[in-house]
Amino acid sequence: MLLPRAVRTIASKPIRTVLRWQLYVAVALTLVAGWWAGAHGAISALLGGIVNLAAGLVYAMMVSPRGRAKSAGEMLRTLIRAEASKIALIVLQLWLVLTTYHDVVLIVFFAAFAISVLVFPMALLVRD
Repeated sequence: MLLPRAVRTIASKPIRTVLRWQLYVAVALTLVAGWWAGAHGAISALLGGIVNLAAGLVYAMMVSPRGRAKSAGEMLRTLIRAEASKIALIVLQLWLVLTTYHDVVLIVFFAAFAISVLVFPMALLVRD
């Protein structure tokens, strides 16, 4: 798996599971897009999937407890910072891909991104 040490430091089993699912979805979409749209389609799908995977990994590492939160307010601040970091990283990565990779297949890129975004809330379905 990508970045195994970083993923192992994440205390939440549901988030680790969902990150693994996002990786599987990105790889599957890469294979399908490669068959459908060629090499640039495969690269576009992989990049679309990795954008949200990387952002989810940053979110998980920020939220993963390094100890007990002292208060509900502290936990809320941590969650808000993590979500803001995730959104900022997504925007930065989308901008980076769209400005540097000139052969991006837009429909494939955004479809892979959207599908990987839809996988993240499934953490609610995974038991601890």
